[in-house]
Amino acid sequence: MGQSGLRVVLKLTWIELKLFLREPMTIVFTFAFPVVLMFVLGEIFGGQADADADVFGRVGAMNYYAPAYIAVVAMSVGVIMLPARLTDYRSGGVLRRFRASLVPVWAVLGSQVLGVLVLAVVGGVLVVGFAAAFYPVHFPDSLGLLAAGFLICSAAFAAVGTLLGAVMPSPRAAQGAGLMLFFVMLFLSGASVPTEIMSPTMTRIGEALPLTYGVDLLQGAWIGGTWDRTSALVLLVVAAVAGLLSLRLYRWD
Repeated sequence: MGQSGLRVVLKLTWIELKLFLREPMTIVFTFAFPVVLMFVLGEIFGGQADADADVFGRVGAMNYYAPAYIAVVAMSVGVIMLPARLTDYRSGGVLRRFRASLVPVWAVLGSQVLGVLVLAVVGGVLVVGFAAAFYPVHFPDSLGLLAAGFLICSAAFAAVGTLLGAVMPSPRAAQGAGLMLFFVMLFLSGASVPTEIMSPTMTRIGEALPLTYGVDLLQGAWIGGTWDRTSALVLLVVAAVAGLLSLRLYRWD
């Protein structure tokens, strides 16, 4: 990719960010919903450092939930916002105009992914800031591992969202599929209900969901400064497979 290609991607990314921020769904599911749900969980389970040690890994509820909801933010932008945007572009003829102007498909998809990453960073910072302001949350044990895990997690969900945008026939279908995935993963991944108190059946279902591995990866970096290689590998495989399928199946019209 030359300098001209990079400029195209960055310009498209800036435009996409402004368009994303005009969408009420972006504000709700990226910035408001994770914070509100964290507040509810914090009030239910409390913020004491030794609360429910067997459930929350002896670190307290909010040290458990803060990294989990960083992953939730990455998921929400990737599987709700991104597919709807891509299908809206296709149904509205925007992609045909891109193609007519010789903008390559990788530049269009790349700008969408970069926009998702920026929004996820902002949403993640809001989650951490809220948790730190109102509950006894300690600083991440490894900020570097947390950042690396966040990038991998965001890439995986951006790839999944791009794949949904490639195969869904309309913006409503894409948004519906994204919302269904969002809530299934939210409640079965350990992000809301700790896996220690879930039934064996629900736990097995959760093991098939990408968010489970995103939560494990970020919690390991936050709580113990450890790198969960299995979770990182699963997310990288998800990103690679979904990304390649997206490029293969992506249609301009």
